[in-house]
Amino acid sequence: MNDIAHNLAQVRDKISAAASSCGRAPEEVTLLAVSKTKPASALAEAIAAGQRAFGENYVQEGVDKILHFRESGVAGLEWHFIGPLQSNKSRLVAEHFDWCHTVDRLKIASRLSEQRPAEMPPLNVLIQVNISDETSKSGIPLSELDALADQVATLPGLRLRGLMAIPAPESDYQRQFAVARQMAVAFDALKARYPGVDTLSLGMTDDMAAAIAAGSTMVRIGTAIFGARDYTKTKEL
Repeated sequence: MNDIAHNLAQVRDKISAAASSCGRAPEEVTLLAVSKTKPASALAEAIAAGQRAFGENYVQEGVDKILHFRESGVAGLEWHFIGPLQSNKSRLVAEHFDWCHTVDRLKIASRLSEQRPAEMPPLNVLIQVNISDETSKSGIPLSELDALADQVATLPGLRLRGLMAIPAPESDYQRQFAVARQMAVAFDALKARYPGVDTLSLGMTDDMAAAIAAGSTMVRIGTAIFGARDYTKTKEL
């Protein structure tokens, strides 16, 4: 077993343990492998170990990987865009990705809807919530969620699937859980209004257990699978 396969197995075990400890089925939590800055060869190792869902933060890098595996004949992969999205990059996301986790304004949502090719299924989108009210992070306050969800839900090229958040780093489990529960309550309210909503993208390596206990359905794990990143080798085009 190579390192990435071994790491994946360990992460899956941790997800299962976290889910079981709070009475949830491990299958309720999707593992999104965050592969930003990693070469296609590393993703190929993860694919060989059974991983199918990958998250990319940089548009052009993600598109290059999507095309690489498509041209290699690898089927059944699911590509999630999880980085901040500029208007001038929306077309590439609309044309190539399966999901976008970072919708935080109507302008971006409208562009993604308009630019989604007619022959493709609607783009799955999550509304990003700035749950810790950090000026350095994208996302809307919870107070604006209902209004934006109402607008996004009407766009024909999109399918509203739920919410995403990147809470401020916090080492204390109880504080991690308290913030995650805020997101879970908002998620439950959104589900009650829109039957298609089923995804709460919340939790990374350090707060995964608290996020799962609170109700997360998708955790985003990168370094624990692929190892440390060298950001000097990645440059957004």
